[in-house]
Amino acid sequence: MDQPVAGGDSTVALATLIAAVAAGDEGAFRQIYDRRASKLYGIAYRILRQPPLAADAVQDAFLELWRNAGRFDQQVGDAEVWLASLVRYRALDMTRRRGREVSDEGLPEEADTDPDALTRLEASEASQALSRCMELLPPDRRKLFALAFLDGLSHSELAARLNQPIGTVKSALRRGLLSLRECMEGAI
Repeated sequence: MDQPVAGGDSTVALATLIAAVAAGDEGAFRQIYDRRASKLYGIAYRILRQPPLAADAVQDAFLELWRNAGRFDQQVGDAEVWLASLVRYRALDMTRRRGREVSDEGLPEEADTDPDALTRLEASEASQALSRCMELLPPDRRKLFALAFLDGLSHSELAARLNQPIGTVKSALRRGLLSLRECMEGAI
């Protein structure tokens, strides 16, 4: 279910903002950016592990949002998940184009003094509810989710790493997502 997005004196659902973007509303686009960019950056950074590349992935995803907001159907999926998937796919595409896995080597050792997007996300109520729901999943399903959504492995990469047919991997991810969705609907 689409979560409300607080904004000033009113509460506007994210799906409603996406519909406004589809109609060319730049203000709605800016609201989505202001409210979701840091979370989406955290997703991209987790996959790419390089701040400039993560920022590029977020920018590409927002361009995709602007161009294709009319394709979003809230009857089919959740707006938050749709935005996250735009960023995830951009980050995975960037990783594939570079032709190699991104390692931690070569990353600067100095820490950023500002709390990063991932830290802010982990502190949120929704993140805490998601953590509780993830704990209810079997360990092998949690591992599958970590590899897919945190490490950014594609379905075929997951199948190869886990030595399972791709259909089994896709089914396990789908069942797990449905379980998490049910749990999250009850938790928030």
